[in-house]
Amino acid sequence: MKASDLFVKALEAEGVEYIFGIPGEENLDLLESLRNSSIRLVLTRHEQGAGFMAATYGRLTGKAGVCMSTLGPGATNLVTAAAYAQLGAMPMLMITGQKPIKTSKQGQFQIIDVVDMMRPLTKYTHQIGSAHHVPARIREAMRRAEAERPGAVHLELPEDVAKEETDSAVIHKSRFDFPHATGHSVAAAVKMIESARHPLILIGAGANRQHASESLLEFIESTGIPFFSTQMGKGVVDERHPLFLGNAALSSRDFVHRAIDAADLIINVGHDVVEKPPFFMKSKAADSGYGNDGTPCAACAKVIHVNYVTAEIDPVYFPQQGVIGDLSDSVRRLAKATSHQAHWDFSRFMEVKRHLDRNLLEGAEDTRFPLYPQRIVADVRKIMPDDGIIALDNGVYKIWFARNYLAHMPNTVLLDNALASMGAGLPSAMAAKIVHPQRRVMAICGDGGFMMNSQEMETAVRLKLDLVVLVLRDDAYGMIKWKQAEMGFDDFGLDYGNPDFVQYANSYGAHGHRVRSADNLIPQLEACFSMPGVHLVEVAVDYSENDRILHREIPQQSALI
Repeated sequence: MKASDLFVKALEAEGVEYIFGIPGEENLDLLESLRNSSIRLVLTRHEQGAGFMAATYGRLTGKAGVCMSTLGPGATNLVTAAAYAQLGAMPMLMITGQKPIKTSKQGQFQIIDVVDMMRPLTKYTHQIGSAHHVPARIREAMRRAEAERPGAVHLELPEDVAKEETDSAVIHKSRFDFPHATGHSVAAAVKMIESARHPLILIGAGANRQHASESLLEFIESTGIPFFSTQMGKGVVDERHPLFLGNAALSSRDFVHRAIDAADLIINVGHDVVEKPPFFMKSKAADSGYGNDGTPCAACAKVIHVNYVTAEIDPVYFPQQGVIGDLSDSVRRLAKATSHQAHWDFSRFMEVKRHLDRNLLEGAEDTRFPLYPQRIVADVRKIMPDDGIIALDNGVYKIWFARNYLAHMPNTVLLDNALASMGAGLPSAMAAKIVHPQRRVMAICGDGGFMMNSQEMETAVRLKLDLVVLVLRDDAYGMIKWKQAEMGFDDFGLDYGNPDFVQYANSYGAHGHRVRSADNLIPQLEACFSMPGVHLVEVAVDYSENDRILHREIPQQSALI
């Protein structure tokens, strides 16, 4: 059998449904093998978009998404997506071509060491040097990509190896179960929880990956312990729950941080330090869990690390107890073994929640135009069903959506708080629509992030996706402007011009729309969702009050609790 045919058969055995990418000359044997396979090639307009789509497919399914490029410049265009998947714990396999490695007559044309380039960005990278090695290399790459903690892997298939004949056979997946936490670690964690006075649950990205919703809900409701989430942990438990204390969208001084400050024990379920930490530990945590004045504080709180892998120790994160193993099983065992304690006191937490809930309503009915971000968030929430998916690019609006948009189900708010790359919003939404064709899916992008991969509008149109793309226009890199103002610098160097987004969308065969008043946003979005095709909705956004609200008002109001 030809090596490229065996390569594709091995991918089929892994359950691969799609390959996203742009083939080059060095991929043509593989492309021909794909033509006769069950795998669908999704041709994109840039390799970065293909990588973001593959990573999001992996994020939503738990199976490695696959993307492909040629050698040299095609491979270098995958680098950002590799980092996105690796830091965000999204299983993804990248396949790159290469010149013949045994009889090349083209010198060093387009040749760089792609395997070495990918090494710091992946869990596994390898050049396939013989057709006989194809089955083992694919099985190992997929195994590593999907194993906890998931991430990016890379295989290079040289042109001459792809043509080789081999009698090797596909290596099929082996069955396995995640190891379970030891009884001793569960018992130790239960003792800490029951001994605490103000325990608090933190839900991170790992709980979203492995669908721990049911066991977490059981744990929360059987104990009555309140919870909060990181940005990438949104929706694991319905955020309308009466014990939800908010999302750690801001780094500090938000209402949720007043609750964190009051905790003497944080039960960290699925969070790791790759995502921006919602609290910082200090060495005092090893003692009583209380500050010098006898009051609890987050920096002094003890931490239980519940995850698939042990904690990566950091100057700001060094948990006292680990519960390591299948995350859902660990949480279910904690729920069964932990008894509600009469000395637990959640009054401070619930006071914080009352203030937060009132704050989240501020600006939701604001009628000014250009629209304020709080109004945009509120209107999007109103028109998205429980299972509707929003895919956020990166910009200051991401903070508003993470903070104010209550997620009702797991993986319905796709945002990146690990690499936090711009340009991922549109490709991520496209992948979400491919995985969930019956759901409402909306890409939400700033004008800056949208333009970084806006060429994938053509891909979305060609794929006949029913998709809404909301472009928030402020004609500037708004997040950096916000930080610039926070640091007291003059407004400089961050403004740009934009195309006419309505005409731009129409030029791709999509449908362009422009919102002209605050009251027009919901009707326009509903109209777009009622019609087939790709719809771009441009809305002008006003971030002028971000600095006042996020840096002054919220810290001042929360400090008064």
